[in-house]
Amino acid sequence: MEDLSFIPELLSGPLDVYRNTASFDWKRLKLSIEGDIELLKLKYKIWRTLERDPLFAHNQVTPSVEEQKRLTQLQLKKINEYKFVTKEIFKSSYSKRTRAIMTINEAVQSLNPSVSVKMAIGIYLFSNALLSLGTERHHKFYEATIVNREILASFALTEIAHGSDARLMRTTATYDPKRFEFVVHTPDFEAAKCWVGNLGRTCTHTLLFAQLITPDGTNHGLHGFVVPIRDPDTLETYPGLVVGDMGEKIGVNGIDNGFIMFNHYRIPRENLLNRTADVTEDGQYVSSFSEPSRILGAALENLSAGRIGIMQESCHSIASAVSIAVRYAATRTQFGERDNEIPLLEYDLHQWRLFGYVAAAVVFRIYIENFANVYLNIVEKSNMGLKVDNLSEAVSEIHAMVSCSKPLLTWTVLQAAQQCREACGGHGFLKCANLGDIRNNHEPTVTYEGDNNVLSQQAGNWLLRQYEAALSGNNVDSPLLTVTFLKEHKSIAKLTFQCKNTTQLKTTQFILSTYKWLLCWLLKQTYEKYESYLAKGLTKFQAKAKSQVYRWKNLTKAYAEYLAIIFSLESIEKKEKELQPVLFKLFTLYSLWSLDRHLVELYQGGYCSGDDPARLLREAIMELCGELKSEVVSVVDALAPTDFVLNSVLGKSDGRLYQNLQKALVSHPGTFERATWWREVVPSAKL
Repeated sequence: MEDLSFIPELLSGPLDVYRNTASFDWKRLKLSIEGDIELLKLKYKIWRTLERDPLFAHNQVTPSVEEQKRLTQLQLKKINEYKFVTKEIFKSSYSKRTRAIMTINEAVQSLNPSVSVKMAIGIYLFSNALLSLGTERHHKFYEATIVNREILASFALTEIAHGSDARLMRTTATYDPKRFEFVVHTPDFEAAKCWVGNLGRTCTHTLLFAQLITPDGTNHGLHGFVVPIRDPDTLETYPGLVVGDMGEKIGVNGIDNGFIMFNHYRIPRENLLNRTADVTEDGQYVSSFSEPSRILGAALENLSAGRIGIMQESCHSIASAVSIAVRYAATRTQFGERDNEIPLLEYDLHQWRLFGYVAAAVVFRIYIENFANVYLNIVEKSNMGLKVDNLSEAVSEIHAMVSCSKPLLTWTVLQAAQQCREACGGHGFLKCANLGDIRNNHEPTVTYEGDNNVLSQQAGNWLLRQYEAALSGNNVDSPLLTVTFLKEHKSIAKLTFQCKNTTQLKTTQFILSTYKWLLCWLLKQTYEKYESYLAKGLTKFQAKAKSQVYRWKNLTKAYAEYLAIIFSLESIEKKEKELQPVLFKLFTLYSLWSLDRHLVELYQGGYCSGDDPARLLREAIMELCGELKSEVVSVVDALAPTDFVLNSVLGKSDGRLYQNLQKALVSHPGTFERATWWREVVPSAKL
């Protein structure tokens, strides 16, 4: 048994009433959910270190936007000085190094999302792009970013008039063979790069995606370039650039998102990231790919690691939100008999509101832990030049998995944050509850690094290709085995709901078989709708656009839920036996809770009929909520970060809700002071 003494003990208090009824050790559940004891130790080391540093003290009043940007940059500088990424980590394998970096980002995100975004974009996304898209000639940029921290970068893809459709970006990089330089130019404001994190005030370089044009006038599509933006000693913008800040946002204002326009701005030829394509000194274009779209695909595939990082950080956001709401519900009493008020946690309605999201927090965390390991192992083998069976097919499958899972997780977390805020009533609206900041700072994740709806379409495209292959009797290209069941689509389509009681629903066999039926039916419906539009003479683009609502969107959501289910189940079956009962309850609740939202499709497709399926499904969900009531406080103890990181007056681990609320209210600046503007509102006759 591992020594878990590095995890701080929880203070005794009102929450003990529920903690004493738990059937498991919350620390062991925390380790089981996190997955790696060394990474968990690293996370606590970061939290302890930053809690002692006055620079990271929480503000009782929201600072101005400019002050938030200043503090975020200073905090990033201090984190770099702490050197949490040690030399040993740098020298370790790609997989181990990346997991450590992701852990650092997660730990920082829980405390200040603006810092983690700044760090992820400016250091890790940029350096990862240099490794995956660049060659040895770009190693100097990598060293300056990762090792020496001399470069803070940004990622410039989106333009004012084009975001998701990257092919139509209009910023150009035209090669000049006389001076061995690319001339970067923005034709008009609509082509200005925008929403570029770190660009508004601080970055020294950007990873720019622009249309590469050779001297003969040929446009070779989007390519990546390293472009200097500011003098690192003065942060003065270089001549030939117009750089501005995007202004105040509704969250993560510590990030200085900016826009930029290039006026025939010159960069060296060597600044082209040339792993997939290059331009010779005399202006000849050479590529390992024959199609520009494949070059773009190879370049943008670098975003998969970033999207996995977003999913991991989303897991922390939902963990914090449900921890606050559940601890509040366990200590807030309302109604009941005279002189015997009942904690909110005892009410079925409150359990129904919250427990599905608690289950999602656990399942998502275990799923992403498992999936990230699979992804990083494939990348590591590929980078080392080792043979990876069906590498191209695996990359396509991973892209589909990421493209539907990022939407599922980020949307679910956004819904969870709002539900948790409402479940804490008026007190949840206080800034010091921290639920509003969790929600607002999480919200941009549904848009950046791929708009969720557009990403879902990409996942749907891959799924339909596999279904079409299954219909034709060909092999399904699924090296990660996520849709190999499509080979049995004919027999799966014949399944119907056969359960006679709730016990039969609460089994992995029922959950998996129902999801397989659901996916096969949704694929059939989506495919037939799409083909019917093609038969009417519509183009592929038009047919796809008309098939999105109730087809592609529902399909990819169900596929993402199925991925979370099968990957988390695989991990749970390997966990220590003492933890498996509660983990299986959480797994089953998440699965049935998700299926409840697909009842329309289950009835529409003929899998369900009559009253029993809906009735039994919902009875099973409420039974699981009842079974988890005695466990849920300890479950959120395992999910929650430290009190300092959680930063919620409603969610402190001591459970002393009203004492903590009183302290927060009476210590707030200006609580007992007369308004400084009182003279402006009092009638002059009374002065």
